[in-house]
Amino acid sequence: MGAEVAFDGFDFTPGAQVPLSGSAGQTAATFALASAAYRDSDVGEILKANNQWHESTVSPGRKWATIFRPNLGEAFGRAVVDRMLGAGRKPLIQSFGTEPQVVVEHCLAANRIRRERDNWLSAVMVLCGVLFLPGLLVWLLVFQLRSMIAKQTNKRAGALGTTLLVAFGALAVVFLVRMPFTGFWAWYARASVVLPVVGWLWAKQICERAAKDLRARWDSLLSGGGLGAKIPEAVPGSPGETAAERLRQALAALSAEQQSNSVFYAGPKGILGMGTRWGSWQLAEDLVPKDPDKEIHPFRSWDVVRNIHDKLRMLERGPLNTGGFPTPSIKHWIVSPIGENAKEVSRPGGTDVEAYTIKSHAIQDICNKQQFGSGQRHYLGVQWTLWDGQLIITMLITVTVLHETLRIEITGHALGPVNSLFTSKPEAPTKEVAKAVKFWETRKVKLPLVTTDEVVRLTARAPLTGYPPLLNWLGGKLTLPEPFGLRHAWADQPWRHRFMADDALRAATPVLRVVHAAAIKVLDENGVDTEKFGNRSAFLSTAVQDPSPRKADLYDA
Repeated sequence: MGAEVAFDGFDFTPGAQVPLSGSAGQTAATFALASAAYRDSDVGEILKANNQWHESTVSPGRKWATIFRPNLGEAFGRAVVDRMLGAGRKPLIQSFGTEPQVVVEHCLAANRIRRERDNWLSAVMVLCGVLFLPGLLVWLLVFQLRSMIAKQTNKRAGALGTTLLVAFGALAVVFLVRMPFTGFWAWYARASVVLPVVGWLWAKQICERAAKDLRARWDSLLSGGGLGAKIPEAVPGSPGETAAERLRQALAALSAEQQSNSVFYAGPKGILGMGTRWGSWQLAEDLVPKDPDKEIHPFRSWDVVRNIHDKLRMLERGPLNTGGFPTPSIKHWIVSPIGENAKEVSRPGGTDVEAYTIKSHAIQDICNKQQFGSGQRHYLGVQWTLWDGQLIITMLITVTVLHETLRIEITGHALGPVNSLFTSKPEAPTKEVAKAVKFWETRKVKLPLVTTDEVVRLTARAPLTGYPPLLNWLGGKLTLPEPFGLRHAWADQPWRHRFMADDALRAATPVLRVVHAAAIKVLDENGVDTEKFGNRSAFLSTAVQDPSPRKADLYDA
């Protein structure tokens, strides 16, 4: 009998997970985020993608151990996998417009490529370094000093670093020629000087081969090809492979949480994952009988919401043969309030929740009963994923009845494109040099894909990659913003993009009119005098023709 594996109470049947990458027009944002796992730029670059509400941090590590500092791809891949698949992880925020499982799978694939590279580099380190430790330590010291000097911005410091390396190389040659030892120790001393250099040449080939593979995948993702992520470790080959089964179940749980209908309102940050609230329209009037001699037929908020839901499903239809709206996602959301500076969320549990999703009867109870005071609130949402996943437009509708006043509130939320950091393609390293004859003109010269310092850094890190806590302590790590969600963590505002802004603003008018018409129809059918509702609706219908985005979640009070 194989070992039985359980994951948070979910029983996912065994089998390989084959995601439908890029379905529903979400490839651009998904692949842009996934490409970060393959990048080889400085880890500090990701700080440029911080926005007003969500900020990543990079811990510097030890000042004397900068040779162990990770690059962007290494830090991103490790941080995302640990945060989204780690044992006992915190709940995640939904990534609307992206497929988080695909991003995580690419992080796993990138980590696997680097792990295979590091296995080879570790062997090189043992054969050409550890066995000749005195020479290795001296060479590493020289490169560490050179790296520290190279951080200086002035040209004199850069020249000093190069001079240091050349001087030590010359000293090594003199040491080989005029050896102060004889016998075995003489040969060992010579090997301690030469073998680390031989190991560096061997390691350079290994590093360049891995770098070409990583960059090819990076370029393919952003070019639309989308090379599939290879993660055989997530496919159990037999019932006894508990590690593979746990990984497979963790990926399945990630997809299940992505489909959750529970979201979180974080004050000025808006609803996490949907973006900030940019507009709000209120229709609130008293429920007065149409016939003074009769009472209103009893109805509930859910009756109004259900009719609005049915009418919103017709949004993509129109009287003219034009492009119009694409089919939206219409969903009932349960919104929980959290603090503006909260670093963690807690998803609802109990018998009313199944696989992160709140059941229908619980949604109806919240809609009808929880309209005032503490607790969760119900919102009906209509959402469009546009611009290949780069723009998420969400219109939320809530219906409340307090005393004799029925209020219909419509709010607009917009999540803009992922930061441009994630959409830049790899460029071959080059430098400009003066031409030999026409010295006033310059030409570009290709540089090695992997520099000398990078080979040393990768080779020095390789034996420690099996011990992430030690490597993080030495070289630092990337800390993701909390509460974490892949999509909103690095999203820009859509208002600087003219067409994206137009799409967000234009969606408000038809949604508002459909919602009001559907609600007034229910009121009329239940004997409510709808004259005041109609007048207020007409006023709002006029005002919404020229909506202006604002920070609706920031109250000047």
